[in-house]
Amino acid sequence: METQVNTAAGPQETKPVRKKKNKISRRENNWRGWLFIGPYAIIFSIFILIPVILAAILSFTNFNAIQFPKFVGFLNYITILTNDAEFMKYVLPNTVIYAVIVGIGGYVLSFILAWALCNLTKPVRTVFALILYSPSMTTGVAMTVLWKVIFSGDQTGLLNSWLMELGIITEPVLWLTDTRFLLPIVIIIGLWSSMGIGFLSMIAGILNTDASLYEAASIDGITNRFQEMIYITIPQMKPQMLFAAVMAIVGAFQNGMITSMLVGNPSPGYASQLLVNHIEDYGFLRYEMGYAAAISVVLLLIVQLFSKGANVLLTEKDPYGKKGVDKDEGQED
Repeated sequence: METQVNTAAGPQETKPVRKKKNKISRRENNWRGWLFIGPYAIIFSIFILIPVILAAILSFTNFNAIQFPKFVGFLNYITILTNDAEFMKYVLPNTVIYAVIVGIGGYVLSFILAWALCNLTKPVRTVFALILYSPSMTTGVAMTVLWKVIFSGDQTGLLNSWLMELGIITEPVLWLTDTRFLLPIVIIIGLWSSMGIGFLSMIAGILNTDASLYEAASIDGITNRFQEMIYITIPQMKPQMLFAAVMAIVGAFQNGMITSMLVGNPSPGYASQLLVNHIEDYGFLRYEMGYAAAISVVLLLIVQLFSKGANVLLTEKDPYGKKGVDKDEGQED
């Protein structure tokens, strides 16, 4: 009888102990998680979150970097929309044109080149991937020296020399001072340097596609590589494509260094002036920090809008909807 009582009481005493251990282990895991994420959270707060909050606050002030900021309400935003002729006539249209061509064009070009490289052998693919990725790692000074040699306005400029040898032009063209050519040149350089981290993510997404899907597709009637790309590769790498799209949008809108290093700030006739250059012009040349902060907030909202659009287009929707997911999660719990 004693053994029966002990065996019956044994499991009843161990059950609460197991639950207690589980609760303790979850707390320990939470603390470990906070310890792991702590350094990133500190760096993110110091270099991203706090500057964004301060820029939003300064956008409602008149601040010249010397005197204490003076609150002016929405005056800076009203000035952007009604009194800044260069912003509405040159800066905003140039930024939209540059972002659409370089963002979308660079994104499509990144995917095509990534898909083409993945059809090569590994040593050749590695070499060409490094060659295509290297412009995005090039410093601004080195990039400026290279393109200034190409677009130099005298006969020693490579482009002028080639065109004169071919008989297309009879005298040198001042590429970097003629307002007709400045924005196209900046767009060309932007496309040349657009093979960044999004390009590498696309290569990773294509290489990680399940090979058995291609075998099953060949049985179902897919006969060429283009059909494989449309029906298998692209649907299987939507997360990588979303990441590449966001990076392309952010890179296109924040890439103002090309104009500054190539022709100075502001550019001749504001022909290639972008939003980032406009912020630099008012913030660090005219010392109108409040107005520059307002322009930066406008830029942040534009980038957020385009990123949200890319997220809507490329995020895979749940066929069961949110309610179905909640129901499944409730059953698991």
